[in-house]
Amino acid sequence: MAGQPGFFDLSDRYEALSAAGDPLERLAAVVDFEVFRGPLIAALRRSARVKGSRPPFDPVMMFKILVLQALYSPSDEATAFQIKDRLSFQRFLGLGLDGRVSDATTVWLFRERLVKAKAIAKLFARFDAALKDRGYLAMGGQIIDATVVPAPKQRNTEAEKIAIKEGRVPEDWRPTKARQKDRDARWSIKYSKAKVKEGADPKAAQKSRGPVDLAIPMFGCKNHIGIDKAHGLIRTWDASAANAHDGARLPVLISKGNTGSGVWADTAYRSKKNEAFLAGGMFTSHIHQKRKPRRLLPERIAKANTRRSKIRAQVEHVFAGQKHRMGLIVRAIGIGRATIKIGMANLVYNFQRLVWLEGCTAPV
Repeated sequence: MAGQPGFFDLSDRYEALSAAGDPLERLAAVVDFEVFRGPLIAALRRSARVKGSRPPFDPVMMFKILVLQALYSPSDEATAFQIKDRLSFQRFLGLGLDGRVSDATTVWLFRERLVKAKAIAKLFARFDAALKDRGYLAMGGQIIDATVVPAPKQRNTEAEKIAIKEGRVPEDWRPTKARQKDRDARWSIKYSKAKVKEGADPKAAQKSRGPVDLAIPMFGCKNHIGIDKAHGLIRTWDASAANAHDGARLPVLISKGNTGSGVWADTAYRSKKNEAFLAGGMFTSHIHQKRKPRRLLPERIAKANTRRSKIRAQVEHVFAGQKHRMGLIVRAIGIGRATIKIGMANLVYNFQRLVWLEGCTAPV
């Protein structure tokens, strides 16, 4: 029968995790999570504790639980289990084997309080200030883009869909049913270019019928971001329903703190209104130019778009990291909860990006 694990047994386990390259250990070493304590305390606004009651969990530790959820996308129940099960999670949270672990309900309540306080914007701004203090200024211009974040599909009747679009709750919905229905997420169509068959002339295909688009219906919310060209860090962001027009969000995403004047974006952001906005703010527009219906782009414009694409493609790495490595999906109901989910994904992406940037500058 195995004996009880001792201090040195646990120490050996931690050393083995470090030797294997525990990413959470590196994250904890690079990111100072104490910078979030002030905004978290202000958002939570806890009342005085009743004498004899159980002390509340440390807000920074609870925030780090949300970081784990953004990194690995587990449910609240799975998160509570994984914390009890995984040494790497316990070390990241500063818990010992005998440490008190929050349950799924506590995690949900903590996140709900942040939602009601609309705290994610302040937490994101606090870390952006910390980045600037470490020398990572927004430089080189900015790249703007958006992507749809999937959410569970809703099965509604035509009458229910009409009521939701009009901002009403369907009359036959009881409160219990309404709480389980997402009335903020929307359907959207994602278009992507079909690949030209091997050996075929792409210009000939364009002349005959124009480029073929693949239309993919998607349901959920949308993550709008602006990254700085120099470091690839997310500097501005916004969350909306999936059917929101990308171009309308450009004024919200433009950062006046970037040392570069250039702005890169795809054709969805090109409009007279946006061009006037950029010119009025002394920004240089590098937004892709649109092709007129059934006409080829002039060669000089096509080449200019190609040059812009090489820079604009940097933003796709952000979305790929969030969707594939972090498994970003919105399971919560309502735009408020979706916003904190998307905001945490953007914040945690910056954590990971900072780890990478610090690794590039670390002495060999």
